[in-house]
Amino acid sequence: MLVLSFNTLGWITAGVVSAQDDAMAEFGDPEPAGPAAMVEPAAEAAAPAGDAGGGGAAAASDQSLLGWVIESLGWAYLLVFMALSVTLVSLFVMNMLAARRDTLCPQDLIDEFGQRLAENDNQGAYDLAKSDESVLGQVLAAGLAKISRGYSKAIEAMQEVGEEESMKLEHRLSYMALIGNLSPMIGLFGTVQGMIASFQVIATGGATPKPSDLAGGISTALFTTLVGLAVAIPAIAAYNILRNRVSRLLLEVGVESENLMSKFEDMTPKAGSR
Repeated sequence: MLVLSFNTLGWITAGVVSAQDDAMAEFGDPEPAGPAAMVEPAAEAAAPAGDAGGGGAAAASDQSLLGWVIESLGWAYLLVFMALSVTLVSLFVMNMLAARRDTLCPQDLIDEFGQRLAENDNQGAYDLAKSDESVLGQVLAAGLAKISRGYSKAIEAMQEVGEEESMKLEHRLSYMALIGNLSPMIGLFGTVQGMIASFQVIATGGATPKPSDLAGGISTALFTTLVGLAVAIPAIAAYNILRNRVSRLLLEVGVESENLMSKFEDMTPKAGSR
């Protein structure tokens, strides 16, 4: 009887354990994945990410910064800014050559002109000034041409020629100032156009427009402003520097010409001279 009871208890225990295993298999949590099972999904997840990152880097490296700038500006703005830049460089070189001391007030002319006046060679002094292409030479020639009418008339003629030459130099310099004022206005025009293009994408693209579609208008707005300022800043700086230099040299021309012509200060006008 005792042996039968033990056998009966063993069957019951085995049945209960088997029933529990069946219940866990049907309703319980699945068995935890082993190391191999965890590594494989991780590798599969890492592979697409790596592929996506490599593709993005390759796509980013395909377009250089210069290509991005050209594409953002467009050929219209690019040609306009290139034309302004070339014109600015040309004007800067021309004004630099015109604003030299040898062009406006050469020291050799001052020395030789004064020497001829000291020798009472007025005709030789006039020929020397007339043949000289500098501003000082033209001023002195105009003064000697009117000296027969008196010192005051000679000074008036010198001032007229000086003002005319000053106007020519200022007129050429003013084009640099024009580029300095016009370039940021063109950049501002491109800024407004680019922002309008971006807002048009927002208005027509629904609630979630693509960032790449917005980036085109925004990059146009920023690059036109940047290039406009890059042209305007050196233009304004060069204009002010050259204008101050020209003003200083023209003042020196006036002072030197009056000093050289001061020999005729007490000269009286000749009778019948006009």
